[in-house]
Amino acid sequence: MESTHRQLWERCQQIFRDNIPAEQFDAWFKPVVSLGFEHNRLTVGVPSPFFVEQLEERYIKLIGSTLRRVYGDQVKLFYQFNQVGNEPSSAVSMSSSNPSAAVSRRTGISANPFQPQVQPQIDSQLNPRYTFENYCGSMSNKIARSIGEAIGKNPKCKTFNPLFIFGPTGVGKTHLIQAIGIRLKETDPQARVLYVTARLFESQYTAAVSATPSRINEFISFYQSIDALIIDDIQDLIGKKPGTQNAFFHIFNHLQQNSKQIILSSDCAPSQMEGLEARLLSRFKWGMTAELERPDYSLRKEVLTQKAQQDGLSIPDDILDYIAQNVTDSIRELEGIVVSLMAHATVLGQDVTMDLARNVIANAVRISRRQINFEMIAQAVSTFYEIEPDQLFTKSRKREISDARQMVMYLAKKHAKMPTTAIGTRISRTHATVIHACKNIEGRLAHESKLQADIAAIETALHS
Repeated sequence: MESTHRQLWERCQQIFRDNIPAEQFDAWFKPVVSLGFEHNRLTVGVPSPFFVEQLEERYIKLIGSTLRRVYGDQVKLFYQFNQVGNEPSSAVSMSSSNPSAAVSRRTGISANPFQPQVQPQIDSQLNPRYTFENYCGSMSNKIARSIGEAIGKNPKCKTFNPLFIFGPTGVGKTHLIQAIGIRLKETDPQARVLYVTARLFESQYTAAVSATPSRINEFISFYQSIDALIIDDIQDLIGKKPGTQNAFFHIFNHLQQNSKQIILSSDCAPSQMEGLEARLLSRFKWGMTAELERPDYSLRKEVLTQKAQQDGLSIPDDILDYIAQNVTDSIRELEGIVVSLMAHATVLGQDVTMDLARNVIANAVRISRRQINFEMIAQAVSTFYEIEPDQLFTKSRKREISDARQMVMYLAKKHAKMPTTAIGTRISRTHATVIHACKNIEGRLAHESKLQADIAAIETALHS
């Protein structure tokens, strides 16, 4: 039986090989192995949840047709993934560590205001991964998160209605407002909660206007029946036709007057939304306005740690620190860095190193690098070797001081780009002495692993 399920999977692998480029097969299918096939249940082992997401997003049609062809129409696919350094742990189509069971996502389907509602239930369009449990918190989002949790816990309390969340791109607005919607569904499964983007709202209204007057009435009636309306990127209504803004105004008023919860997100504060009708802006200010600031260091570090754990990626703490210190603009960028590290480490079959992290970050974001000067190098070297900085400039020939002095000369030439004569002047030595020191360090680097580690540690301190 063992050989049978492996032979069947090999047939699948051959079909995958024949239908996609070799590099794609090597990256996404070659690492997948069959763990068993019983009672129409096929279990395959994959390196991480990241692989599951990529396989299902990129190749779901190919996988489905291939499995039905090899195993039959009743086959069901299950995944097990390996956390780095651990035995496989079970996961079925896992894409998040804490998905919510209160909502289910139907890919490719948008809420339709024109479809007759036989049942009061609607597709909330909430992503089950965007829960409070998966939402990292810090001082930069504490107020907004606390308000969101209060709304989700007690839907009848309308102190924060409407709730207007604003902040720059990539700071977690979409995650937070959807987490509120999910908590509302968990608190009251019968609640009609709906998440839409402002662009989708506009396109649905435009479709209604181009149809018949009755369609416009259906559109308005549908949205007025919602218990909690969550609209993302409300700034996209700026400059739109008066009819769209007018329709939203009437829906907003109806929901507000009937004590229904309204949650909006924007990349700017209401006071900056020029081009939106004044009566809408005034209503946005009725309730609570909360800002999501750019992620602080503690939040960036927590996001990186959580994302790495979810993807089964082992990242040393010093590398997490380096990423958190250099990728500062958005949570989305941080998650993208982890995905890139995962892809590189998996495809290349190597551990995550500081050099790999630097290369990935250099290709993804612009790092504001401070200018390294002689004083910074002297301080970093003296700190590392635990000597007083003034000792570097003495005539002492003690081995530890002499080695530290040569290290300063070498690093000053390498990182501060100083001429040897200038280095000699600063350290009270001739340029010939500086040249000799640099050549000595370079020669020793080829065979002294401790010296290599020392320089790497000092350079990390200089760049931090």
